[in-house]
Amino acid sequence: MPRVAPVVLFAVILAGCAAPAPTPTPAEAFWSRIDALCGQAFPGTLVEAPPGDTSFAGRALVMHVRSCTEEELRIPFHVGEDRSRTWVLTRTADGLRLKHDHRHEDGSEDAITQYGGDTAEPGEPGRQAFRADQLTAELIPAAVTNVWTIEVEPGHRFVYALRREGTDRRFRIEFDLTSPMPAPPAPWGAPDA
Repeated sequence: MPRVAPVVLFAVILAGCAAPAPTPTPAEAFWSRIDALCGQAFPGTLVEAPPGDTSFAGRALVMHVRSCTEEELRIPFHVGEDRSRTWVLTRTADGLRLKHDHRHEDGSEDAITQYGGDTAEPGEPGRQAFRADQLTAELIPAAVTNVWTIEVEPGHRFVYALRREGTDRRFRIEFDLTSPMPAPPAPWGAPDA
């Protein structure tokens, strides 16, 4: 039997003892699922809305994962020709933050903008919940109990939902990840709009 050099044998033993890669947190896995969609746009369907609310009814709904960095994901949400809405996800020390960037056609900020909240629990790789923050309570007092959720089922659907705890206010929009479409125009206020 040929003799194995001690250095080679030691290297083989070390390779077999290498620590496994750390398992991503639910927030990191969730972020990766959205990041994998970067540059793509998808059509949406309104699944649930409060009685009598026609904000999204009969209009084309499109989400576009437009901009992705290590610290920020920007997802414009187009409602017909209205390009005023962008969902902005960022990392925090404890999880994730969702903000709603609302702009006028000239790019200026709407009076009601930057509302949203942070994750309060680890969530799941496919679903994160964001509870209304203090800015939201100040801008929209009725929204103090808002909880937004985003769900991502790779190859199937992306869901944006809102519930206002203690009321019947509910929105749910499902975007079909099996039907990518051409990217829509830039949202209002984007540098290249």
